[in-house]
Amino acid sequence: MSDRSTVIVWSDYISPYAFVAKAWAYTLEADYDLTLDWRPYTLDIASFQGSVEQRDPHHWRRVRYAYMDARRFANKQGLTLMGPKKIFYARPVNAGMLYAQDHGVFQAYNDRAFERFWRRDLDPESVEAVGALLEQCGAPAGFASFYAGEGGARHDQLRTEAEASGIFGVPSFVFDGELFWGGDRIFLLRERLDEKGVTRRRVGA
Repeated sequence: MSDRSTVIVWSDYISPYAFVAKAWAYTLEADYDLTLDWRPYTLDIASFQGSVEQRDPHHWRRVRYAYMDARRFANKQGLTLMGPKKIFYARPVNAGMLYAQDHGVFQAYNDRAFERFWRRDLDPESVEAVGALLEQCGAPAGFASFYAGEGGARHDQLRTEAEASGIFGVPSFVFDGELFWGGDRIFLLRERLDEKGVTRRRVGA
């Protein structure tokens, strides 16, 4: 068994904050001798930010600010972040993460799923679209069957496990049982990694 430290990353392809935190997570793995364990967490956006029908002006101001802030971070990375036209149910695209991991194409899928959704070029609810993207990334055909069976069940089990462990939003990072919510908390995670003596791969990182 490896002694390498692990950081669990809970993510959701339709979260703008998860999108902009992706590169920061990659840098974390580049800077430290650790493994990132990426897991999907499909947000119930209505309960998190209120349904469209229930949102009052205060809620809409919060939503608009959330996207404005996310765009600031996206612009710094040269990313395109176009607000979605509706509230999506992201179970298919998030289950695609598991299929990509099973077939060794995780990073290609992770990058393209985020980028295409935020360019409004991917329907995260379409099993067919997700399957096509997976195949473009090098995974074999078969996602629809995976999603209808084992994959969908694994996705749902992980969501249950996430909530039982205290996860409530994305991106969330868990190290040694401690939760760090949001990409802007990564500096706190880095402090904890240093305190725990996790080896740095790059001096001065």
